[in-house]
Amino acid sequence: MPNFAANLTMMFNEVPFAARFEAAAAAGFEAVECLFPYGIPAHQLSQILKSLDLKQAIFNLPPGDWDAGERGIASAPGRFEDVKAGVELGLEYAEATGATRLHLMAGLADRNDPAAVASYRRAVEYVAGRLAEHDLILLLEPINGRSMPGYFLNDFAFAERLINEIGQSNVRLQFDVFHRQIMHGDIAKSFERLLPIVGHVQIASVPSRHEPAGEELNYPFIFSAIDATGYDGFVGCEYNPKGNTLDGLGWFEPFKRRQ
Repeated sequence: MPNFAANLTMMFNEVPFAARFEAAAAAGFEAVECLFPYGIPAHQLSQILKSLDLKQAIFNLPPGDWDAGERGIASAPGRFEDVKAGVELGLEYAEATGATRLHLMAGLADRNDPAAVASYRRAVEYVAGRLAEHDLILLLEPINGRSMPGYFLNDFAFAERLINEIGQSNVRLQFDVFHRQIMHGDIAKSFERLLPIVGHVQIASVPSRHEPAGEELNYPFIFSAIDATGYDGFVGCEYNPKGNTLDGLGWFEPFKRRQ
C-alpha cells in the first residue's frame, strides 16, 4: 500500500501554512511534504511535526529568489556560492524535521548551453557530497515545460544519464507521475525500469493537476503497479484540490493508515 505524504504547499490551503500540518494529520496522513519549509523557524517546525507524530518526507533546497521568478539556481553560472549556502540551510531543516530526502531545483536555463550543463553538474556533485556526509538523499526532478517553461531539467532520459554518470548512491530520481505523463507517458513500465534510481514519487491528475482520480491516468492501476515493484518510499500528493481539500479526499479513503 503506498505511503502517501500530503503536499502542504498545494493542499489544505483553506488554513495558513503552519496550520496545515494539523489538518493533514486529522485527515489521516502520516507524512507531509512541501516545496519550501523556510517560512517557519526550524525548531518550531520540529515541534509541530513531533506533536502530531508526522514525518517530513521531503522538501526543496532554497531555489533562489522565487518571488522574482527563479526556479532554482543549480544550472546558473555564477551562482555556485548561493547553491552552497542553500545546502547549509537545507541541512539545518533536515536535521530539525528528520527529512532524509532533499530536492535540488535545476532552474531556468537552456539544456543545450554547455555552461549551464557544467554548472548544474557541478552543483549536483557538490550537493550530493554534502548530503552524503549526513546520510541524506539528493533528489533530481524532471519538470515538464508546459508547467514550467524554460526549466533546465525537462527530460527523464537526461536525468537518468546524469545520475548514472555521477555514480553517487545518494543521488536519486524524483519520479513525478504528472510530469512524466506530460513529457513521455509510459508510467508503469518506465517506473519499473527506473526503480533502482527512484528516490521519491509524486502524483496528480493529468491534465488538470487536481486529485489523482479520473482524467488521463488510471491511478488505481498505477498504485498497484508501484506496489508490485516493491517501492516502499513516500508518494507525495502534489496536486491542487479542485475545491475544499477534504471534499476531494475520497480517493484517499481506502489508503488511510491513521486511526
